[in-house]
Amino acid sequence: MAVVQLNGAQVLTRLLLAEKVRDIYGIVGGKLGPLLHAISQHEQLRFLGVRHEAAGPMMAAATYAGTGQIAVALGEMGPGGLNLASGLGVAFGNNLPLVAITTNQHRAASYPHSGMFMDLDTVAVTRPITKWNAVVHDARRLPELVRRAFREALSGRPGPVHLDVPQDVLSQPCRIDESELELPPSRYRALGRIRPDADDLARAAALMRAARRPLIVAGGGVVASGATAQLRALAQRWDAPVLPTQMALGVVASDSPHFIGHGGLIAGQPVRQAFERADVVLAVGCRWSSWMWDDRGPLARPSQHMISINIDPSALGQPALHEVALQADAGAALDDLLALCGEDIAGGVDRDWLPSLRQARAAYEARFAELAEEGEPGQPMHPAALARAIGEALPADALAVFDGGHTTFWSNDLTPVRDVRTRFHEPGMSHLGFGLPYAIALQAQDPARKVALITGDGSFGFTLNELDTARRYRLPVLCILHNNAAWGIIRAGQRNALGFELGTALDETDYAAIARGFGCHGERVTALAEVGPAIRRALASGLPAVIDCQTRFVPHPAMPAFGSMNRYGFEALSAPAAAQ
Repeated sequence: MAVVQLNGAQVLTRLLLAEKVRDIYGIVGGKLGPLLHAISQHEQLRFLGVRHEAAGPMMAAATYAGTGQIAVALGEMGPGGLNLASGLGVAFGNNLPLVAITTNQHRAASYPHSGMFMDLDTVAVTRPITKWNAVVHDARRLPELVRRAFREALSGRPGPVHLDVPQDVLSQPCRIDESELELPPSRYRALGRIRPDADDLARAAALMRAARRPLIVAGGGVVASGATAQLRALAQRWDAPVLPTQMALGVVASDSPHFIGHGGLIAGQPVRQAFERADVVLAVGCRWSSWMWDDRGPLARPSQHMISINIDPSALGQPALHEVALQADAGAALDDLLALCGEDIAGGVDRDWLPSLRQARAAYEARFAELAEEGEPGQPMHPAALARAIGEALPADALAVFDGGHTTFWSNDLTPVRDVRTRFHEPGMSHLGFGLPYAIALQAQDPARKVALITGDGSFGFTLNELDTARRYRLPVLCILHNNAAWGIIRAGQRNALGFELGTALDETDYAAIARGFGCHGERVTALAEVGPAIRRALASGLPAVIDCQTRFVPHPAMPAFGSMNRYGFEALSAPAAAQ
């Protein structure tokens, strides 16, 4: 190969192309100039300019969540890098890989910094919310460090990584062998699947064959591995109920005969009943976050036989104890279990087990239908009624993002889901306002598909400036607001716990008018009968759209379960004997 002379920014973009990166999100900045120029020279790279740097990592996280393709987020030095942090938290909290690239003062004035304006140790700021990060002190090290960045981002439990490139390194000329820039990823990171240990696999299969009341918990690892088909096949063969976590929405469809609810404690009594009676729990790609706790800790108890499959060894045995641990890729482990267990795995399963849980689920859904009918004429809509109307009006193949703390509970129950990577939540960091950047990135990946954000009015305010991004790039995302004109769940907590109210009112904001001010479609809806027609008009407009739906605050039935989870977090951890 020929030796070529390039600057650091040109080397960097060539390395991104070797990883088949397409999407780069960020805000243009003066010190980023060499990198932006290099990006502009490659039609394979697409830059999408946002209005706040935090949106960039959120969009990059959404790109991976929706497509499995890694993307890049950029930040200018100082405040640009600082703004990236909250978006990096979204990616880190949900195990979604991306590459964040910031610039900094030139090498003579950074690490340690000398007191110039916009000084920031960006590596220190981002270290707690990235899997790995580094400063690039010399452009000649870019091939080594960029390759390591992708290796760290995509290996084991995936997550965001960060490279800080001082401004003069971006413009630094260097002679480099072109072969360094065209090295395929298979040469510097493992691409194969990690298979489980054979002895542990045999122990797991024996437990599964002996199960009377099996339960499958499917986490985000199933989606990341592309193992949905294997999990559905196992559920059918084993005659087992399936509980998808919030990172695995759609692993089984919401109308599947194996579905008993989404996401642990917010899925109500059917899930509690399943955990109380299950004798064998198979957890696949699940890390047992607090969405899966009650006041006694993880819903899978030490007395149960749990088989835990996870590619990350640190996720095995903490916080939920297992009988058998399989450190493996979810798809590889499921393939091996299907082969080893055979067709007769359900021979000992109680034939009333799954029907009893499905009956409990039907009763739970009937309760929501009753809630949706509550209310007096002239009152703002009940959130259950609004959520049901949204679920009925969205096209069957639409993508939907659930944002807003309390609003997501209603969306979770009442928005039908048929497949993975069609419904998106943010359970890890639970960052309000992630939804609009997520929806925009998903729309950019598939411009012809309908993409809806279902959010609360409080959450929407965090990132509504990105409506301008959607309009500039002709990305017709649909934003549907549950607008109760308050931080509703916080107001209820203040009143109920301490009998006061402070700072919870969000009255008199017309979000539809704001949307129109950005050049988008905007409507305000006050009657339930108008929800469906307004959605259809918004989708037909071809514009980014906001439907501002006037609703009232009603506590979701899962709120007591959240209180139970918090009791474990505050009380049981200081009294281990009581947690058993």
